[in-house]
Amino acid sequence: MSVSYISESVKLRLWGKAGGRCEYDGCNERLWVDSLTQAEFNAAYIAHIIADSPNGPRGDKILSDQLKSDLSNLMLACDKHHRLIDKDKVKEHPVERLREMKQKHEARIDLLVSLIPEKQSHVLLYGANIGQQSAPLSARNAAEAMLPDWYPAELHPLEIGLRNSSVTDRTAEYWQLERTHLEGKISQDIKPRLAQGSINHLSIFAIAPQPLLILLGALLSDIPPAVVYQRHREPPSWKWHDEPEDCPYEVSRPVEVSGPPALVLSLSATVVDRRIESVIQNASIWKISIAMPHNDFLKTRQQASDFRAVLRRVMNEIKTRHGQDATIHIFPAMPVALAVELGRIRMPKADLPFAIYDEDINNGGFRHALSIEK
Repeated sequence: MSVSYISESVKLRLWGKAGGRCEYDGCNERLWVDSLTQAEFNAAYIAHIIADSPNGPRGDKILSDQLKSDLSNLMLACDKHHRLIDKDKVKEHPVERLREMKQKHEARIDLLVSLIPEKQSHVLLYGANIGQQSAPLSARNAAEAMLPDWYPAELHPLEIGLRNSSVTDRTAEYWQLERTHLEGKISQDIKPRLAQGSINHLSIFAIAPQPLLILLGALLSDIPPAVVYQRHREPPSWKWHDEPEDCPYEVSRPVEVSGPPALVLSLSATVVDRRIESVIQNASIWKISIAMPHNDFLKTRQQASDFRAVLRRVMNEIKTRHGQDATIHIFPAMPVALAVELGRIRMPKADLPFAIYDEDINNGGFRHALSIEK
């Protein structure tokens, strides 16, 4: 319990630096309102990192007196965490740990309030069932991944997935049901706002079977500025990594063009030619791959940008060699972000139609899921 006087000026500055929230790591509780009743009042405690008395928690014979009302030695805290650091778990909360909490919290608050409107981005969440698994998407995880490059333009995200669907991708009606819903949501909820200028940038978070992700990208196109995010497994996060990843894309082309073009994206898993040939007889197989395909190779935005460039070149080559009347048969085994990007780069009036296949090992391998004609 503090025994020293702290001026109103110091208290106000502490409130400002803390954003009116508990500075204990991971808490962030609002200290001006009761979360249950929503009654507004001052629920904050001011905790000393080094106690204002030598006999207090983390007290020091010299520093306690020197820092008793110093802003750098004060933390804004809720009742439970004030009790935790000063009474119940004092030894577990040394000076260094509390200083680190204070520094990180105040740096985050400073970053958030310094963001300018040009960094506003509308969060778009799209989830569809994959087998028996539903899509784990949340506005909070999205916001954490966007910062500091972007921040959510609105409190609530644009959610366009079909909620509580009991239909899985192993049933015949799944693809048409999901397609109809997705096309309707984009047409009704997204495109009018893009046309009106009320949405200037999108941050896209999507988990769904890959044919639907490609369709999502095609419906959005690459006209509106957007960042497509990838869910990483290790460590689990949607945030793009900063470190460069040396993972160049490899392109293999058919020696002869004797049958319909099949574009294989062998990136998150290896797709051997015989699996394509069992679906399309005499296929001319084009393939984009990496040296060792695996499901967590995509880490950086540069890798996604490189993929877009390689894909654009390959699609132009396919059109040149197969002619304007061909249809590209797409066999994807790729990260979700690249599936969306595959759809986004397609130009409706210039590029060939897509016939997109989905793989279900328990249901006989690749099967046609949907087509994009325009």
